[in-house]
Amino acid sequence: MYYKMTLEDKVRVPPHRLGEDLRRVILNVLQEQLEGSIDKEIGIFIAVTNVLDIGEGELIPGDGAIYYDVRFEALVLRLSLQEIIEGEVVETTSFGAFVSLGPIDAMLHVSQISDDYINYDEKNGRLICQESKRFIGVGDGIRARVVALSLNEREPRESKIGLTMRQAGLGTERWLEEEFEKERGAAHGGA
Repeated sequence: MYYKMTLEDKVRVPPHRLGEDLRRVILNVLQEQLEGSIDKEIGIFIAVTNVLDIGEGELIPGDGAIYYDVRFEALVLRLSLQEIIEGEVVETTSFGAFVSLGPIDAMLHVSQISDDYINYDEKNGRLICQESKRFIGVGDGIRARVVALSLNEREPRESKIGLTMRQAGLGTERWLEEEFEKERGAAHGGA
């Protein structure tokens, strides 16, 4: 889930930027340092949006920079096991689909797509359910549940997020629309 958070940190303003607008410099430094990074307690930093307060600057002997205590706002993604998320398929392979959650990609393994046997149509970049003929391709929006979560603070790209669509109410937007229409038809047909 996405959160707007108010956080505090000490920010180093390098000497060559001391003549610039302090609020803008601090915002730039925070954006460069935090955006795209992971903190296991806070989450995945999407954006630093605003600098709220800037405290007194401190000098450290031997360093020409000034250090400021800063209060700021940031948008973060904090995932949890069993959470239902929505994302977009950005790549398909013989072993599954990679799903973009915005700042990070998750893996939807073929065993977690459907109860059907899954075939990989390499030419069209699709994963096709053998019996139902439903498929998943690049660009498809999906709703899935987080079933594995291992975030790596030092190497965010090494983080692993596993998804499943093998439950009711989960699937591609197309599948969910088909299910909705089927249920609506059954409700109106039975009246």
